[in-house]
Amino acid sequence: MDIFDRIRKYSGGPIGQYRQQGHGYFSFPKLEGEIGPRMQFRGREVLNWSLNNYLGLANHPEVRQADAEGAAEFGLAAPMGARMMSGQTKYHEELERRLAAFVGKEDAFLLNFGYQGMISIIDSILSRHDVVVYDAEAHACIIDGLRLHVGKRFVYAHNDMESFRTQLEHAQKVTQETKGGILVVTEGVFGMKGDLGVLDKIVAFKKEIPFRLLVDDAHGFGTMGKTGAGVPEHFGVQDQVDLHFSTFAKSMAGIGAFIAAEKAIVDHLRYNMRSQTYAKSLPMPMVIGSMKRLDLIQTHPEYREKLWTITRALQEGFRKNGFEIGGTLSPVTPVYMKGGVEEATNIVVDLRENYNLFCSVVVYPVIPKGEIILRIIPTAAHTLEDVEYTLECFNKCRSKLDSGEYLKPVPNMNE
Repeated sequence: MDIFDRIRKYSGGPIGQYRQQGHGYFSFPKLEGEIGPRMQFRGREVLNWSLNNYLGLANHPEVRQADAEGAAEFGLAAPMGARMMSGQTKYHEELERRLAAFVGKEDAFLLNFGYQGMISIIDSILSRHDVVVYDAEAHACIIDGLRLHVGKRFVYAHNDMESFRTQLEHAQKVTQETKGGILVVTEGVFGMKGDLGVLDKIVAFKKEIPFRLLVDDAHGFGTMGKTGAGVPEHFGVQDQVDLHFSTFAKSMAGIGAFIAAEKAIVDHLRYNMRSQTYAKSLPMPMVIGSMKRLDLIQTHPEYREKLWTITRALQEGFRKNGFEIGGTLSPVTPVYMKGGVEEATNIVVDLRENYNLFCSVVVYPVIPKGEIILRIIPTAAHTLEDVEYTLECFNKCRSKLDSGEYLKPVPNMNE
């Protein structure tokens, strides 16, 4: 069969099959206006709980000024070329030094993007003799990185230390034959459920079986820990995390990422990460702007305190009202409900059309059939009034769900 014929016939996949009814509404929705708790959706103002702008820095005046000044001085093209060839600047190096110091590592390497960065880190760290042990609920960027690994890999049940021990022992047996090493990969904050990778329990196993630990702390950086340095700081195990990775797309409200480790390992990554070697350097305005963002994270703990004030009010309110939000220990707030795709989509339409409330929905195949997750992301820019209104809306929607009101055909939002 011709490739395009196959795509035309079977196009869409589990999610894309609904694209004609939902494109621009359920998928690829356009939120317009300044980034914040209130944005425009289809010409109406909505209360927005769908952005990872945790500390509210996206429209912070000092951030906007730094971005603008960086663009005015250097333009969007500078520096031209990849870092290794012609794209290196003192500003890139300064940001790397500051990030490394913040997370307690010798050195750091600035990356263009988080997703591609994680894939390339895994690819460049491992040889065919090495074995990977990873959490079953690891992010897609980790899974895609592992697909490039030609050696063995073992998956352990999410945060299950008995399962982890078993898989670690399997990995040890393999490396005794291959003479390779073991890399354990997990997350600081699991972005779907909001629970934490149990780093304190994981690192304790190093006493029994040697391994190196790579932590994807995209949602923890800026939000967790005494200074905001992330989940390793939260657990007090920064010195036991061998590779500390995070993106700028969450608390930093920007583009880019970094990997921090001992200097020799970072040097290896600088010269072997294909996603960076063959990619244009991170543009100067984003580098300059990221330094301002890091300044604000380090010098304004009240932003993080405000985030947690909103988070606690929201999560305590959901629990008090009888909602299931799982074991989240981070700002990520999943609200679990029971129902099929029809009910999930009708809830979302009701929230957006009748209550002017925008949040993300997760259904099968991301989670098991019959389950619904409405994912709420609180930020420091939200207010307690926003929380109160949201709880009222969810109470009304739950009543409609229980009464069967949402058991009706999914509307075509493009008609």
